[in-house]
Amino acid sequence: MIVASFLGKDQLVDADPANNVAGWQWMAGRGADAAPFFRVFNPVPQGEKFDPEGDYVRCWTPELARLPNACIHQPRRAGERVPAAAGVRLGETYPAPIMDHAEARRRALAAYETTK
Repeated sequence: MIVASFLGKDQLVDADPANNVAGWQWMAGRGADAAPFFRVFNPVPQGEKFDPEGDYVRCWTPELARLPNACIHQPRRAGERVPAAAGVRLGETYPAPIMDHAEARRRALAAYETTK
């Protein structure tokens, strides 16, 4: 659901009606029968809540595997020394964010307001 929310409300710009309307968009709470349309998952608190030890992150993002649990979900907030000690070079071995989630959420909610 976190991925669906991210794709459907923050990022999805392709035009695949079968996958989008019946799949990603429905899971993200978008579409004709969507509820609640206003829910926009933030992947960071979701990860912190449901993967507090960072096991999922470490499995699927091995470049972050050596980070301490406290910063596994937000390596940029750890400064430079902690990631560097774990072999992570922000912007090099781990990419910069592709968007500002707070801004994307604001845009999505503003767009929904226009459809009322």
